[in-house]
Amino acid sequence: MQTTNAESPTSATSVAHDDAALFASCVGAPAVLVAMPEEAAPFLDSATARCAHPQRVGTARLHALEFAGRPVLLVCTGIGLVNAASAATAVLERFEPSAVVSAGSCGGLRADVNVGDLVVGTEFRYTDADATAFGYAPGQVPGMPEAFGASPALAAAASTLVPAEGHALWRGSMLAGGSFVTAENVGGTRQTFPEALSTDMESTALAQVCETRGVDFLAVRGVSDLCGPAADQQFHMELDLVARISADAVTALLGALPGRSRDD
Repeated sequence: MQTTNAESPTSATSVAHDDAALFASCVGAPAVLVAMPEEAAPFLDSATARCAHPQRVGTARLHALEFAGRPVLLVCTGIGLVNAASAATAVLERFEPSAVVSAGSCGGLRADVNVGDLVVGTEFRYTDADATAFGYAPGQVPGMPEAFGASPALAAAASTLVPAEGHALWRGSMLAGGSFVTAENVGGTRQTFPEALSTDMESTALAQVCETRGVDFLAVRGVSDLCGPAADQQFHMELDLVARISADAVTALLGALPGRSRDD
């Protein structure tokens, strides 16, 4: 114990230097944003290098990671639209990421989506934005487009993704809002957004922030629950399993993008 204490100043200095270098390498690198620690865990576990001490920005925790020498900034934003948008804004200002990917879990909305499936968003709307009385489309915020689109480059890179064994990969519309969609209230959401594949509480806010800043955005999430399951459908999968499905897909996506190592 005494030896450890004696060596701790040197160790701390070394760690701080490594952390500084790792975070510096994340400037201009892709950023992956998740809501919960459980969704961050598989990225942390599979990284080939990671910071010893995450940075805090408000309620968000920022982790500097490397995957096979390529830097990635992992951000755990906290749950909800405001937490997501706040964290994304801070990250865009501080790190100027080349792309932002929303990862983690979502609720399956369309009747043919099942737990364990992978959803790649092509467009994003708000579940509970309703200014239709003034001529806006359902899910549209006044002054904003009807839907926020995914980056064509990221969507093209995601075309090679494969789902977990026994599950499907879907591409299409994703929703996000401030309220959970459940079996009790899913009917109205399905009626308003019949083509929507999934719903969560962050992705559309992230899409909006990225679109207003001109940053490439994509969401790649695993389905953990069905908002209105049929009688023969499994309606729930453990979060750690779903988080791994999303993380594996996002890691493969990032590996397919043009990138640089920390030494470049």
